[in-house]
Amino acid sequence: MSAGIHALDSLTAGDLVFTIAPPTDRTTLEITVDRDASLILRAPTCASRERVERFIESKRPWVYRKLAEKDALVAPPIRKQFVDGEGFAYLGRNYRLKIDDTIDGVRLDRGRFLMSTPTADGDAAMRRWYVRTGQAWLQRRVEPWASRMGATDVDVAVRDLGYRWGSTRGETHINIHWATLQLAPSLIDYVIVHELAHLKELNHTDRYWAEVARGMPDYERRREELTTAGVKIWTCR
Repeated sequence: MSAGIHALDSLTAGDLVFTIAPPTDRTTLEITVDRDASLILRAPTCASRERVERFIESKRPWVYRKLAEKDALVAPPIRKQFVDGEGFAYLGRNYRLKIDDTIDGVRLDRGRFLMSTPTADGDAAMRRWYVRTGQAWLQRRVEPWASRMGATDVDVAVRDLGYRWGSTRGETHINIHWATLQLAPSLIDYVIVHELAHLKELNHTDRYWAEVARGMPDYERRREELTTAGVKIWTCR
């Protein structure tokens, strides 16, 4: 193909999605990883799709490393089959799936996930379970951490956040990715503290990390564990 890259608004390369920036007089290719983990590709006007795709492949390890630094989900896609015996994690433990056409939707019961006969929206049904269950669990989990860090009236929403483990809105609202509910509670706590600190400091400055350390002195160890655990997370991507 010889079409220029600027004929596209975005480009998907495996598990990475890039927004194509408007053309400029630049002569080189550049990738930017924004704070929200969105990926921006800047390219010369004449750049072909083939050239850009080769460049992305050469920069893929760098992109993953930058996403990890931003505490983003960096795992390549993990595929799940909605059949008896498939494993799904919840709060750090793995549970096997059993198809049961006597129930409605998804349920975690006596050590296994139960799901009604799956259709094409099996992914969506399981994701809805994580959102519904995680909402109540996370709200309770956030309260002692918020109190410890001097935050009050913090609301939590469980959402699909793309490549972000969490995000903030305003001064009292944090969002947590539904996929986070697959992690061990100690790592979920790190995501919570990470976002609570952003309520006071927007960017990853020294003051920001000091705020994180005040609430969680061992945050560096947990952050490293989160990067390792992230490659095992199912995200529906």
